[in-house]
Parts: sequence; structure tokens; C-alpha cells
Amino acid sequence: MNFQHTEDRRMLADTLNRFVAEQYGLAMRDAGFNADMWRRLADLGVVGALFSEADGGFGGDGFDIAVVFESLGRGLVVEPFLGALVAGHALAHAGNEAHKALIAGMVEGRTVAALAHDEADSHYELSRVSTRATRSSNGWVLTGTKAVVQQGEAADFFLVSARTSGANDAEEGISLFVVARDAAGVELRGYPKIDGGRAAEVRFNEVCIADHALLGEPDAGFVTLERSIGAGVLALCAEAIGAMDVAKEYTLDYLRTRKQFGVPIGSFQALQHRMADLLLEIEQARSAVINAAAALGASRIERERALSAAKYTIGRIGTRVAEECIQMHGGIGMTWELPLAHYAKRLVMIDHQLGDEDHHLERFITLGRS
Repeated sequence: MNFQHTEDRRMLADTLNRFVAEQYGLAMRDAGFNADMWRRLADLGVVGALFSEADGGFGGDGFDIAVVFESLGRGLVVEPFLGALVAGHALAHAGNEAHKALIAGMVEGRTVAALAHDEADSHYELSRVSTRATRSSNGWVLTGTKAVVQQGEAADFFLVSARTSGANDAEEGISLFVVARDAAGVELRGYPKIDGGRAAEVRFNEVCIADHALLGEPDAGFVTLERSIGAGVLALCAEAIGAMDVAKEYTLDYLRTRKQFGVPIGSFQALQHRMADLLLEIEQARSAVINAAAALGASRIERERALSAAKYTIGRIGTRVAEECIQMHGGIGMTWELPLAHYAKRLVMIDHQLGDEDHHLERFITLGRS
């Protein structure tokens, strides 16, 4: 298998890496969302690379997603690319022409989407949905609360999972809806995240939505949800690779320049061994992401096992990279002023998005029995 990226992907990565290094500072993360930066990144074609030509983009392959998010991870970019990816793939997979028109707005940087799926007691299980949507005379009535909606305050619309039938943990009976941010009955409570950016708790208080807000068929949203969140899992794994590479570069530079007893600490054999082990772990994580990117278009079991394997690997190795890099920096590694601390926090928190390592290890085993 040829693991070399195409010329187009290499050019996109080079352009995005250069733009982020020159134009995107860590201070921008505190604001949570910058509409001008979102448009500028869209103008570079970054959002368009996440979607196929049929859906208004020019990429959409697993490796296109990986290239984009690895570059975003290098700069700790907090703009709502993950929401655009997951919501956009759901719209492309199950939406009608009106739904798919929303993708164009995201590709052009005019529209922001957010996934509203997680709930306080879901424990990472995709099928555990208690938010309810009931039929009304002219559409649906949506009631429930969604937790940790990434960039929820900045969203123009939400992709909302709701139960239209069945038990709260059943795959059957889940439906997906496109709900406008300014719809009557939608309430938000926003807050900053520990690793940068912002999230929100979104409450739907008997929100009346029209029939055309339904994405695909009622009760049949789980397949679309799983496929779309799978793309999000790949994106997070690739983002972690970018963050690991930067943390590694910072640590190598520190080992070369920090001196004790008149010599660089990188000359100490114990630290050399620790760094060598860390570099091997990072390459193992990279291999898992490559495998997941290659499997994104495969059959369900092959795709989901590859994604869970990658997320498990990233969760384990990302946490180790964060811990080891900080330890090899010593006390300075924990200071807010040093960029390394921000990368370490992001790596740890990526493990908790869309399922942590324990969840995905169990899922990988369970899928293997299918």
C-alpha cells in the first residue's frame, strides 16, 4: 500500500500549516470562535476538503480528513471543523436537497454546524438517547437536553439526535433533526473548556419543528449517526497526531538546549531512552490513524473496528505523550505560558471526546464477535 499523500493533499497541508503558524495564535483559542478566522480558513478550501465533489467539496476521503485535522491539531485550532464534518456527512448521507444545501454554506464559511448528541448519562454509547421527538399536527415537538455541544453558542443549526420510538438504549427508534439555533424553545448555557474553545449545554423545551427538519426516515437515524461520528473519530485521532508531533518537537528542542552539569540534558542516556520509546509510540499511533483512514469507506465492521482501534491507541498514547513531555520539561512544563501545557491538555481531552480508550477497547472486542 502506498502511504504517500497525493500532491493536492500535500499542498493543502503545507498551505494550512503555514497559515496556522503565521496567523493563528494560542490567544485566539480563549475566545472560542472567531467568525473572520472561520471564513478565512474556509477560503483556503479547508472545509471543502472534508466533502466529496458530489456534496460540494473536493475531497471527502479518509485521508483528506486526516490531512486537514492533523494540521489543525498542530495549531490547536478550535474553530468548529468537527461539527462541520459530522453534521455535513450526516446531511450528505441522508439529507434531501434542502439539507445538502447547508453543506455549501459550511464550505464557504457562512454557516456553522454543531452536533447535539451526547447526554449527561449516555456514557459514550451512541444508541443511548433520551431526548424525545413526538409527532404533532404539523411536524415534531422536541424535548430534552444535550451536553457538551462543541461550539454550540456559535452554531447556526444543530444536528440533533432524538428518540422517536423504542427504549432509551435501542439502536432502532433514533431519528436525526436539523434544528435552527434561534428556534423558539432552544436554550443554551455556554462555558469555556479546559483545553480551549467553548461548549454548551443545549436544552430543547418543546421545540416545534417542521417535517422537513427530519433527516432521512424516522426511527432509522442510527446508521447515519454511526457513519458520521465515525468520520469525527478519525478526525480527532488525526488531530491528536498533529498535537503529538508538536509536543515531541518542543521536547526534543528542550532536551537539546536545557543544560545540567554543563551539558545538554538530552545527552543523558535515561532521557534518550525515554524519548526513543515515545517516538516509537507516536509512530504506532500514526499507523493506527492511517489504517482507520484507509478503512473509512469499508464495510461497517471493518470500518468501525479500525476506528475504535485508532481511538483506543490515540487515547493511550496521547496521554502518555502528554505526561512524558511534561515530565521531561520538569516544572516549566506545567506553566500556562509554555505552549506545551496547552498541547498536553488537548491530548488528554481528545481521549474523552466521542468515546475514551476503555469504551473503544470494549467496542473493538464486541465488534470482533459480530
